[in-house]
Amino acid sequence: MLADIFINPFVDMVQAPDFLMQVLWEGLVSGILYALIALGFVLIFRSSRIFNFAQGIMVVFAALTLVGLHAYGIPAWISVLLTLGVMYGLAVSIERVVLRPLVGSPDIILFMATIGVTLFLIGFGEIIFGGENKVMITSELGIPTGDTVLEPFDGLLILQHLDITVVVVATLLVGALLAFLNYTSMGRAIRALGDDHQAALSVGISLQTIWVLVWFIAGIIALVTGIAWGARAGVSFALEVIAYKALPVLMLGGLESITGAIVGGLMIGMLEKLFEIYWGQPLLGGNTETWFAFVLALVVLLFRPQGLFGEKIIERV
Repeated sequence: MLADIFINPFVDMVQAPDFLMQVLWEGLVSGILYALIALGFVLIFRSSRIFNFAQGIMVVFAALTLVGLHAYGIPAWISVLLTLGVMYGLAVSIERVVLRPLVGSPDIILFMATIGVTLFLIGFGEIIFGGENKVMITSELGIPTGDTVLEPFDGLLILQHLDITVVVVATLLVGALLAFLNYTSMGRAIRALGDDHQAALSVGISLQTIWVLVWFIAGIIALVTGIAWGARAGVSFALEVIAYKALPVLMLGGLESITGAIVGGLMIGMLEKLFEIYWGQPLLGGNTETWFAFVLALVVLLFRPQGLFGEKIIERV
């Protein structure tokens, strides 16, 4: 039994390095998507101290809107632009109808408000688009669907073109987001608001404008993630559950750390896939991907409650 835990998995990795590379690649793709969703959570929390419970349903709603608009005969890329417009309208509506009246309310009230937004989007989405599964317009968007076969170590490594596209687009999106936060005035305003709310407001930074902006950025992230997951698993309300795999990423990386969201997503994506293949299936019958990330995050929190990249809070009495 101890050999199955501490020896055999590593022997298998050494004996079949090509299969190990395949596992790591699939984990990398999942990890990048987890990191993208986590970034939506982090941006909103940093700017408003609101934990956005609605981020998961925003992924579903963006994907449903895109598919729904195309179903009405609108060309695919015009549907993408219109969906971005819908997500901007959603950001403005949330700021004016939900958040602005609750300025100064306790954090738990704001959190409950995002749960209300979630329930509203679920009901509204079902009324407009229906509850049945839909197919992502992958080919219409020009996303490749073939594969490339490599032979590392005289073995076999299959790279799906869809996965390669996801990695490239997600990397470019993260790079653009980091550049925006670091080199633009609005990006620096978001960072300032996250560092010190009162100081940022005292120098004239508009809370309402920043809220609309970060919720719109979260909507862009939701659309990209919805397209990627929808192309892999179809478009349905079940995607909301997949989106909440970002929660252990936040627990692991820290709720306020953009770096933590990226690194935490990659770590969880690859580690959960490794555990599933080399330990979960042989010892536990599989299906460990549903809970491994949460257990890993719990273990980290026991030793570092603020997460790996979160700042340690020191209170003096």
